[in-house]
Amino acid sequence: MSDEYADPSGNTEAFRAFQATPAPVAEQPSRLPLIIGVAVAVAVVIAIAVWLLV
Repeated sequence: MSDEYADPSGNTEAFRAFQATPAPVAEQPSRLPLIIGVAVAVAVVIAIAVWLLV
């Protein structure tokens, strides 16, 4: 019975090509929703404080 399985690590050229490929850089999520949320929260707190002082 012949062994049909070819070990990819046995091919030096394929391994070097695999090793040379850079890892994909994960894209960071946008901070815009966080900034907008904080700005709205600050505006609400200021509006409540002004309403209570008047």
